Amino acid sequence: MNDESNGSAAGFPETFLWGAATSAYQIEGSPLADGAGPSIWDEFCRQPGRIAGGDTGDVACDHYRRFRDDIELMAQIGLRSYRFSIAWSRVMPEGRGRLNEPGLAFYRELAERLLERGIQPFATLYHWDLPAALQARGGWTNPDCAYWFADYAAQMFRQLGEHITFWSTLNEPWVVVDGAYMTGAHAPGQAVPHAVPRVAHTLLRGHALAVQAFRAEGRPGQIGLVVNLEPKHAASSDTADIAAMERAHAYMNRQFLDPVFLGSYPEELAAAFGNAWPLFPAEEMRLIQEPIDFLGINYYSRSVVCDDPAGDFFGVSRVRQDGSEHTEMDWEVYPEGLGSVLRWVKRRYGDLPLYVTENGAAFNDPPVAGGRIVDDRRIAYLRDHLKAAQGALRDGVDLRGYFVWSLFDNFEWSYGYAKRFGIIGVDFATQQRVLKDSARFYAEVIASRGRSLPDL
Repeated sequence: MNDESNGSAAGFPETFLWGAATSAYQIEGSPLADGAGPSIWDEFCRQPGRIAGGDTGDVACDHYRRFRDDIELMAQIGLRSYRFSIAWSRVMPEGRGRLNEPGLAFYRELAERLLERGIQPFATLYHWDLPAALQARGGWTNPDCAYWFADYAAQMFRQLGEHITFWSTLNEPWVVVDGAYMTGAHAPGQAVPHAVPRVAHTLLRGHALAVQAFRAEGRPGQIGLVVNLEPKHAASSDTADIAAMERAHAYMNRQFLDPVFLGSYPEELAAAFGNAWPLFPAEEMRLIQEPIDFLGINYYSRSVVCDDPAGDFFGVSRVRQDGSEHTEMDWEVYPEGLGSVLRWVKRRYGDLPLYVTENGAAFNDPPVAGGRIVDDRRIAYLRDHLKAAQGALRDGVDLRGYFVWSLFDNFEWSYGYAKRFGIIGVDFATQQRVLKDSARFYAEVIASRGRSLPDL
């Protein structure tokens, strides 16, 4: 992916969908309340040493109980859309079969109240929290998990489709395979690299079957897939470093898009996995190409990489750019990369509707003072990335919306509560919410449709 110049400060289209994003396990709390079943994250958090500080999502932002007040904060910011995920085991405790009405009622009321406040619900079916009952049957390593997911999706379309018209199937399937099966840093914590190709394929089959189930329901609305992308740059012009960059690019950026749009997996992956690379049936590859209505792109940073036999599974290591600013996640702040990935998707896969479904940064915010949290670094991050999105629009990318990650400070997976991404600060001891200065900045951007952004 080559970086290109950004655009002007012209406003965004009137129909542009301005939003913020969250996920169920990260904010809801009460994971076993009202008949819900445990997820793999409930179990993972109980394993010693897995989560920083021994934290869990048991309370998180207590959104399950406080969502009505939280919607008022969304309205105060002026959000036009709220991207959230449905906890599979909250609505289907065993992962299959029996529905849990209190769990469904929570999401129904959430969607209804959002609509009452003029906020479009944008629901994700899977944000990494597989029901523990299905993990006991092999989880995503079991090919049948694709059918389990499609059955769950069909039920959600029937139960919640009256109020929700924007759906995404999977959030960041690359993180599922890399975090859960390549490194084991995420639930269920199985570091079994040879399983990665099969898990990725099952995820994509489940995605496609869910899209088919959505079409079969015949309800109005749109359905798509959400992937995380980042430019991969070679650390030098050396042939080995360039080849390492191509391997990293194939693994992260092309693994879940080439099959959907081009009907094949990257050759670099088959070469890297060797005998662990399966022969996928032609009918399954055709299934995975089921057309979608939009693609969601989550963007945070880029990676500069070099060839390193002692590096990761692919013989690649990241080369930290010490001259650049980095977030608390040690991710380089690289706003031009957002425009780069948007243009790259258009060039490689065609002119399809795109949403920036996550973009944001974790910084070490100062404490509340005078009712404010002054987070100037986050404001600068958001400003520069929004300007990059404007540039992509100017260059003909069909960009239809932008979602800040995250609405709240939340449970940041293996980091527990140590990393704060929110534009709303949360005191986890008292559950007090404070709109950070970045939330007020974002409110101005929304109200002006981007015209409040400075000229380039």
